[in-house]
Amino acid sequence: MSPAATNPVPIPDGRVLAGIRATSDQHIGNYLGAIQNFVDLQERFECIYSIVDLHSLTTLEETAELAANVHETALILLAAGIDPARSILYVQSHVPEISELHLLLSMVVPNGWLLRVPTFKEKAREQPDNVNYGLVGYPVLQTADIVMYKATHVPVGQDQLAHLELAREIVRRFNRHFGETFPEPRPELTEAPLVMGLDGARKMSKSLGNHISIAGDEAATAKRVRSAVTDPKRARRNDPGRPEVCNVYALHEFFDPEERPRIYEQCTSAGIGCVDCKDMLAGAINERFRELRARRDDLAAKPETVRAILADGADRARAIAGEVLREVQERMGLPPTQTSR
Repeated sequence: MSPAATNPVPIPDGRVLAGIRATSDQHIGNYLGAIQNFVDLQERFECIYSIVDLHSLTTLEETAELAANVHETALILLAAGIDPARSILYVQSHVPEISELHLLLSMVVPNGWLLRVPTFKEKAREQPDNVNYGLVGYPVLQTADIVMYKATHVPVGQDQLAHLELAREIVRRFNRHFGETFPEPRPELTEAPLVMGLDGARKMSKSLGNHISIAGDEAATAKRVRSAVTDPKRARRNDPGRPEVCNVYALHEFFDPEERPRIYEQCTSAGIGCVDCKDMLAGAINERFRELRARRDDLAAKPETVRAILADGADRARAIAGEVLREVQERMGLPPTQTSR
């Protein structure tokens, strides 16, 4: 029988943990699907936000730029409204307790649970020459991210519920073996829209090159939007369009919904052409992100300030993580850490 913890860390009343991968080019799909929700959650919960650089290593891509990507992601999050006075913002690898908890959790997770994960199968097909342990153990590291702080809520879209359920299974198994330690994280369901890319056929993704950058300047945004695929059957400016099959029209829903009925009427009557519609969308996107971009540029000119925010976030995260890790070690029967004098 596992020993009981002498001073178990209490479960908080409403704590959110969310992670975001570090990339050099956060795009409008990231913003609509996650970042704006992260900002809103600060009004209702104690929030901890992690820039998950360790997760980014599973593909072995862009590792030379990883530190720069972490910094850029921090710039976007802060500019979007993540408030370091209210929330904890930190870099995953700066809290080494997460890696140790990942190792400890891996001792109780059956291989079959991990090999059945659809995302693993998909990634294995995408990178058959690099099916590494990190890829297999990705869900265990995700679970460590969450339970490291005894988070009670995780913001997810409907399509991510299966991933969170695996974390809940791991929590249940750990608690069954070692006593009630972690809360089962509950989904904080978000209206995460499916944002299609500029090709109109696949979800917006930097790796697919079909994205629109949050941080791009206005001219670059207009150029990207001009490249978008529209109604393939509208060959001439005077042909009536079909907004229902046009992804540019779909994107108007997110950036200028009040104009959508007028755009629909003018498109179907050939009152405007596809270029007109794209220029209207580019203008709306630039308007939405004008202030965010200005704040991002201001922060980019103060790298020491950003580094200080992340360092403070890591210190605050480690204060929680250290206590939880000690409880886990005790529950698993590991000898107490001996400090040198």
